[in-house]
Amino acid sequence: MLTAKDIILKPIDSKTANTLVKKLHYSGKVVNNSQFHIGAFIGGSLEGVMQFGPSLDKRKIQGLVSGTGWNEFIELNRLAFSDKLPRNSESRAIALAMRILKKHAPQLKWIISFADATQCGDGTIYRASGFVLTGIKKNNQIWIAPDAAGSTFSRKSLTDSTATKERNRARQIVSKVTTTKLEDIVISGSSMKTYESAGFKPLAGFQLRYIYFLDKTCEKDLTVERLPYARIKELGASMYLGKKCL
Repeated sequence: MLTAKDIILKPIDSKTANTLVKKLHYSGKVVNNSQFHIGAFIGGSLEGVMQFGPSLDKRKIQGLVSGTGWNEFIELNRLAFSDKLPRNSESRAIALAMRILKKHAPQLKWIISFADATQCGDGTIYRASGFVLTGIKKNNQIWIAPDAAGSTFSRKSLTDSTATKERNRARQIVSKVTTTKLEDIVISGSSMKTYESAGFKPLAGFQLRYIYFLDKTCEKDLTVERLPYARIKELGASMYLGKKCL
């Protein structure tokens, strides 16, 4: 019987990684600026993927640890594993991935990642893997559309003029649930007014921020509070798939 110790990690190409993420990740979406794609194989079969890349707002994130250089941190953008992997596979794979990064990207000092308790979980895997909890905030960034499928969008994709594909998808939904024709739907800058009027609503939940220190000496340079894991439950942020855990 295969166990988590039988997992083998290998670099994979972006096309293969993106295909698996779209299939396995709860969002069904990829992060286009991911740079490193690490596949998790077991019994010769690719059953998981981790994607790393620069944070969208690097300047803001960089300041979380003082003295960090521009290329000395990276974000774990996506972690997607199939149900075919044995118990503890995620934490085992993360541990191996950290070793790979330390060897092949020695300039990196820390990794940041976010747990979306609104749609997924509160970061159980990160805590099991030794990540430091550095932030808990109510999440108003994920919006659900009033269509039958309950389509979800990030607030950024709805208000960012460069996110053409997502905005067009949202406009189509607006046209179906209102009397406004598609060609007449106008999105004004960063305003959510058009979507709110059509019935789009923010999903209740929390976003949790975690940091893993590849260079343990940098932990003392953390510029924000290191939060105890118990704070998650205290703030009512303990969630799985959007539902509060008792």
